[in-house]
Amino acid sequence: MKSLKIKSAADLGLQFVDNPHRMIGQDGAFSIPLGNQKSLWFFGDTLIGNREPGSSLWYISGIAVGGDDMSGKGTVDKMLNNTGLILPDQDASDGLQDFNYILNPDGTLQTLLPLLADEDPNKIRVWCQHGVKIDGKLYLSFVKVKMIPQKEIVAINGKGEAYPVNFNVIGSGLAVGSDQTWEFKRIFHNGSDILWKKFEPHFGSAIFPNYSERKIYLYGTSQGADQIQKTYLARVDFDQIERLDAYEYLVSSKPEWGPIIAEAGVLFTDAPSEVSISYNRHLQAYLAVHSWRTSDRIVGHTAPNLWGPWSPEIDLWQARITNGKNLPYPRLIYAGKEHPELALDNGKTIFLTYIEFEEYYPHLIRLTLE
Repeated sequence: MKSLKIKSAADLGLQFVDNPHRMIGQDGAFSIPLGNQKSLWFFGDTLIGNREPGSSLWYISGIAVGGDDMSGKGTVDKMLNNTGLILPDQDASDGLQDFNYILNPDGTLQTLLPLLADEDPNKIRVWCQHGVKIDGKLYLSFVKVKMIPQKEIVAINGKGEAYPVNFNVIGSGLAVGSDQTWEFKRIFHNGSDILWKKFEPHFGSAIFPNYSERKIYLYGTSQGADQIQKTYLARVDFDQIERLDAYEYLVSSKPEWGPIIAEAGVLFTDAPSEVSISYNRHLQAYLAVHSWRTSDRIVGHTAPNLWGPWSPEIDLWQARITNGKNLPYPRLIYAGKEHPELALDNGKTIFLTYIEFEEYYPHLIRLTLE
């Protein structure tokens, strides 16, 4: 196993800005291999409309947009909770040039996991996590959140600062469908689509298929009473993915597994919610990548096994913010992750994305390892 060290780095800028759908911003950007030399990129809140140069998407006439559906407000015509595009395999060294959004019959962007009839778009959102294609079925992980009205927001650290959009996590779940029809159904357990509840790890932040074992490994994060985000691990057989009672959770790095989620052990800390896991042939190790909290740092860990032991975090990239805006809220940088299907030279060159909330497009970074 080689040490994780950066030889060189390049900022490739914002991706998907030049698109024919009037899409003016989206976050998330999980990539899911589909086979046949293509992958699905799965996004969270996606905005359709126009941008006003020099203005924030998140304030209308100086007032924070809050938790309501942004459709029809300000310069936003439509807000979609989640969307996707197909990315053919390509050399990303100069950015992502070849992509096609998944569309409705009328040519508009399709929501892959629509809200259900009892989910109020002003209160509930269903955001992307990772996914996996197994035996012809495409599984998409999601996190469901309840939006907090702006009038209920408490200023951060007593400084009079608050994020313009705030929410509480309800939990995470899975949906199953097809990459031919792009129709999905949520998986229910005991009448609920929330498979992992609010105070449990929200499994599905990253999913790694182990074909030799015919199991998927699911990584998930949760925040404890100490306010520290911790990452945990679950696994299940390929043919049992839709049965919650078939999952087992890593309880020690021996490794030992058990059916009780409360006994799950911590892999590493400080991944806000999104993380990627890959096997890097150049390093001869598993590689985890995530934002360090909601700071400008993107970090990595390595391990000899999917369950660890994971190294302490190693800095991979520090976001360089050049938009110079004097923001009325703490700058928010998040969603750091690797896209292993883009890697070159057996993983010696890797590609990461992150989101800065004012930019609100995936920001692509190329790293070459020693």
